[in-house]
Amino acid sequence: MHFLLLILLIANDKAVRVRYTDTPPKIDGYIEAVWQKADSAYGFVQFKPYEKSTPTEQTVVYLLQDRNNLYIAYRCYVKKQKPTAYRYTLEDYVTLYIDPFWSKTTAYFFRVTVSGAINDGMVLDDGRIKDPSWDGVWYRGAKIYNDRYEVEIKIPFKSIHYKKDLYKWGINFKRYIAHNRETDYWIQVLLIEGDLVSKYGSMKGINPMATGYYFELYPEGFVRYDEYAGEDATIKPSGSLNLKWDITPQTTLNTTIFPDFAQIEADPFTLNLSRYEIWLKERRPFFLEGKDIFRMSELGAAGIFSPIDIFYSRRIGKSISNELVSIIGGLKLISKLEDWDVGILGVYTDSLRYIVGNDSVTEPRRGFGAFRAKHRVLENSDIGLLLSGAMIDKNDYNYVVGLDGVYRRGFNQFILQGAFSDNNGKRDWAITAGYSLLFKNFLFTSHAEVIGDSFDVSEIGFMPWSGRKKVEFYNAYWKTYAKGFVRNWSFGPGISIIQEPGDTIHWSKLFYLNTWSSFRNGWELVFNVEAGPYYETDTNYIRRSAKLDIWNDGAQWGVGFGGHYTYSYNYYRNFLAYYGVSWFWLRLSAIPRISFTVSSNLWVEWDTHDKIIAMTPLVTPRLDITIRSNMTLGIFNELVMATPGTEISETEFVSNRIGVLLSWNFLPKSWFYIAFNDYREADEERILQPVYRIGAIKAKYLIYF
Repeated sequence: MHFLLLILLIANDKAVRVRYTDTPPKIDGYIEAVWQKADSAYGFVQFKPYEKSTPTEQTVVYLLQDRNNLYIAYRCYVKKQKPTAYRYTLEDYVTLYIDPFWSKTTAYFFRVTVSGAINDGMVLDDGRIKDPSWDGVWYRGAKIYNDRYEVEIKIPFKSIHYKKDLYKWGINFKRYIAHNRETDYWIQVLLIEGDLVSKYGSMKGINPMATGYYFELYPEGFVRYDEYAGEDATIKPSGSLNLKWDITPQTTLNTTIFPDFAQIEADPFTLNLSRYEIWLKERRPFFLEGKDIFRMSELGAAGIFSPIDIFYSRRIGKSISNELVSIIGGLKLISKLEDWDVGILGVYTDSLRYIVGNDSVTEPRRGFGAFRAKHRVLENSDIGLLLSGAMIDKNDYNYVVGLDGVYRRGFNQFILQGAFSDNNGKRDWAITAGYSLLFKNFLFTSHAEVIGDSFDVSEIGFMPWSGRKKVEFYNAYWKTYAKGFVRNWSFGPGISIIQEPGDTIHWSKLFYLNTWSSFRNGWELVFNVEAGPYYETDTNYIRRSAKLDIWNDGAQWGVGFGGHYTYSYNYYRNFLAYYGVSWFWLRLSAIPRISFTVSSNLWVEWDTHDKIIAMTPLVTPRLDITIRSNMTLGIFNELVMATPGTEISETEFVSNRIGVLLSWNFLPKSWFYIAFNDYREADEERILQPVYRIGAIKAKYLIYF
């Protein structure tokens, strides 16, 4: 058995064939007789906890297709212990990865847990980035038996993009076993490399025969209740329309008219002590789908590379004085051709009148646009062009054009990006480059950037550090252990040389050491220290910091804690001193269908005499309940407090946010929501007073044909 496994590892060119069936299998978690004609994939290899080892349980995957659908069936044997099958625990699950363009860079993933919960998304940059924002129409069934569990998946060809007349797709299969935290892959995956799309096996004989056009129509209806302090409550019924049209298997048109992008789920609170604004995660469906097109590539190694982000969708329909700029309409065309990815996006926003002090200010109507063209070369490398812009009129605009290229060969990568901006006649350049190389047990990474003083993408992108120049090198030794308590360990030094914005003379130098360890029992630890001469705000000083993070995410519980403390410039207080943040989270999922999570942060600020002058605690308990497999209820409370110095007894409330969300996924991509959000802030007497209450009932129904 071990000899056969060794041969499979050396060959690393596994293939499985798709058989055609006139009788489609029933997707109910039972592998019936029709699957007997299917080819099968087996010979999985363990990834965790013992890399390259034989799995503790056997897994077999079967593949079929008919004219319109791809069918996958997992038979997962559980001879040693029953699977963990409770929602909100870390369940047993399987994941399918497919690369329908044989691109060796981009893939879809489809995950199904034993309880039937699903998750899907995209794998980008040859496995370096996982993006769960893609939401497709597909079906699954899962069922547990005495000695196994079985999962069936049905993926309509019309719900994904694929290369026409391509009879070989990239594919990989994954299985997670919860009780011993074991992860197995069909194609071997190494921790130091990650799950590279370029190393997927092949699915041969695939031949989609679906004809005609595929439409998805999303009518949305919602009723919103708003009550702001000092104003009368309003109840506003409204509606919107969204359309998705797959013109060809490679080309999709998305449109939206008066979308409901009001965010009941507000962005989490954070205390920003730096000089730069905080990057916010995109949550809106129209911008999430296809967002892999409108971005420049990332390095994904050691986290030291910063791509030029010249299209930041959170600029569109932004929040001003707690009010959102409404979007009138948007259009997006995406085409994934043989060696090209092309995308066009246009959005038009409405005007907004708001109050600043005693003055009434109007945000004018504005148009936003983006164009992306990316050409695949040398198997899985890319060169591309990205243009983005925002415009009120010919005298008020912000345009950016960017070029990028990435060369990939296995784990090794080299990236070069450049951009030119024009903001109302103010023009400048930015350029960034980086590489990651793996030689035996040594990892070498580097990043360099030069951002012009007048490089300005503030209306359409996210590059708040105009004028910064930076060079960084990081090298690490990596060791994976076949046996013993320690699974892997890495250690390495780095140096970062920075010239802060507004400075043309002084260079700061930071020297640091990183270490990361993971253990067989699930615990992981990251420790970092850095120090060096630094110059900012006309001040020379020795900057130093330390960071420690420890966590363990198990099947029925998880816990993590850590902190980052530094001696640097506090831009919130405008002086040089110590500050830092510690964090903690705990998840308990011992009761089936119920999960309780509490997370907290504590920001601590010192003054110039090393005396603690303020602490800002944040506590967020959350309760999630699975009413049915497709219906969940979430309740959270975000409480922000303030402590003067170290006087714990004098801690006072700053704000409190209570949120409730009932969501029902009654059909694929069809949802019914009931949401409520109550936000309060402390007044001069430190008593929490209502700022706003927002409630909403929303229904979104998918009509597709």
